[in-house]
Amino acid sequence: MSRGKAVCCAQLTLLLAAVVGCVQVPDLSLTLTSERTTIERTYELTKYLEHQLKDIKDTYLSYLGPPFSDPDFSPPRPNSSSLSVPSAATRVELWRGLENGARLAQNQRAYRVLLCAMRELARSTLCPYLQSSLLHFCSGLNGLLGSITGLMRSLGYTPPQLGDVPLPLPGDGQPLLTERPASNEFSRKVEGFWVLRELQSWLWRSAKDFNRLKKRLKA
Repeated sequence: MSRGKAVCCAQLTLLLAAVVGCVQVPDLSLTLTSERTTIERTYELTKYLEHQLKDIKDTYLSYLGPPFSDPDFSPPRPNSSSLSVPSAATRVELWRGLENGARLAQNQRAYRVLLCAMRELARSTLCPYLQSSLLHFCSGLNGLLGSITGLMRSLGYTPPQLGDVPLPLPGDGQPLLTERPASNEFSRKVEGFWVLRELQSWLWRSAKDFNRLKKRLKA
């Protein structure tokens, strides 16, 4: 090969390398932009649901009447045999010590169960306005589940499958809220109270998680 051809080949190789580099950098940039957008949307939806739940909770407790409508009323949480709703009581330092994928998976598992419990609350509510509000909220919560799934995939994590959830799920024939006779209606109301409280805690913590994740990507 002549020297002129060798120089041309070398220049062509450098040009191709530059072109490939130019193609790869925008792809990485687009990926980061997509991840940030997904996290931002998930965060905004979580904050919206958190705000919406506050109004629904106030309305629902008024619907239940005293003592549930009293500002300082806080009944003990039912034991796991009577209420299969995941608790958000994990200590902050332990929760933050989990990897991002593990926290996202825990969020998804919790919201699957809580969505089922909220649908049961809606079915058992006789007030049409409150029932409509609960069902509308369930649609938003279902959207949050889809958003978390998309977020996990965009970050390279595998979303947990239904079989990975060691708790009753919608459609498995096992109600989350215990079937009780009318004489024990108070216990049913306590369970409904705690469904809303746990959901409120999960949304608050999820918003913190998504905001922290968003800041890490920006950094």
